[in-house]
Amino acid sequence: MASTNRVPHVVIIGGGFGGVAAARAFKRQRVKVTLVDRNVYKTFQPLLYQVATAGLNPGDVTMFLRGLRLGQRNLRFRHAEMQTIHPQENRVEFADGTSLGYDFLIVTTGVTTNYMGVPGAEQHSMAMYTRTQAMAIRDHIFSGLEQMARRNGRLQCNVVVVGGGATGVEVAGALADLARGELRAVYPELEDDAFNIMIVQRGDEVLKPFSEKLRAFSAKALTDRGVQLRFGAGVETVTETGVTLTDGTEIRSDLTVWAAGVTAPEHVKNWNLPQGQGGRILVTGTQQVEGHANIFAAGDICGTAKDALPQLAQVAIQGGRHAAAQVLKLIAGDTELEPFAYHDKGIMATIGRRAAVAELPNGIMLKGTIGWLAWLAVHVMTLIGHRNRRAVFMNLFSLYVGMKGTHQSNPIVGEVSLPAHKRARLHDQD
Repeated sequence: MASTNRVPHVVIIGGGFGGVAAARAFKRQRVKVTLVDRNVYKTFQPLLYQVATAGLNPGDVTMFLRGLRLGQRNLRFRHAEMQTIHPQENRVEFADGTSLGYDFLIVTTGVTTNYMGVPGAEQHSMAMYTRTQAMAIRDHIFSGLEQMARRNGRLQCNVVVVGGGATGVEVAGALADLARGELRAVYPELEDDAFNIMIVQRGDEVLKPFSEKLRAFSAKALTDRGVQLRFGAGVETVTETGVTLTDGTEIRSDLTVWAAGVTAPEHVKNWNLPQGQGGRILVTGTQQVEGHANIFAAGDICGTAKDALPQLAQVAIQGGRHAAAQVLKLIAGDTELEPFAYHDKGIMATIGRRAAVAELPNGIMLKGTIGWLAWLAVHVMTLIGHRNRRAVFMNLFSLYVGMKGTHQSNPIVGEVSLPAHKRARLHDQD
């Protein structure tokens, strides 16, 4: 318990969704907050695929973390990478040899790419979990296209996306729209079929968390854009020139994007905290780290011994706020902490230009342009900073709405699906 004669010090490790939400929850509270991150900026990860496909600039999806202090005077920022935690000493040690004491600690560092032990995956594929990785994919794509253009388009650029979840679908759809639209004008040297995209998914469908109706819509929207869907076999090995599937099929690939899952970083094992499945830090229902009353964890980095919550931004945001609220209860002398209850706000994924899917907890399903507009509104509002919101809205609106698609089929106008009881109510009113 922190002394009542001085201002308690709360250290938050990680400047992502959970860390920023926790830091903001202490605004106007009698606490000193230090937010620590290995980067000087916060990355809006749900839009990294737009950076990778040149739809957005890197600065559009990043925010200077020290800028949070402009609206919160009790907040300090420290640029450092955590090396280990000394719980008995209430101290965190950083990679540069310095350390920082705390009264309460909140860990919200997030996770990293899970290559699942596939030989060659880490060496020969490109992940998209950080800004640097997204920029590397973008540079790799356009460097390859320049080489093809110099050879008068006689080659093909084959992109294999491993994983049919939201990240895999979004990057494949964005690349397909790029290939069918801007590339034809910018690279007249290339033939129409010079850019091929394939999603490799071990299961038999994309976007598994969504309803069957939205999964079917997403698959059709992808194939209409020229994306090949390869179901039923996982990746056995990855090489510099392609991937080999578990059924023995060899697929040539000039760029392999790994979007197949996440796991806790290897260095978490040095933090002297209990770990569970996937290396996640074990927490109780109140988000206290097991065995440590003054250490909390939130977001993807943590989970209970029984299960883990969905790896969504909203989970991290709500978890960060909840952890901060429990710290404030402890500071006030209240030991009756509240368990964390995630409020499901639904799931969304964008497939491409004027096409997205959204499934809300009340049973409402959105798809097509209506789904995309809902997706745009949610993502713009979740961004931190007015400059970022303006830049992302204007860039994405002009990219996806202001430009006409090049496919020959009729444009997808969009559709709203109501749950059965609400449809019946509407019919009764007709």
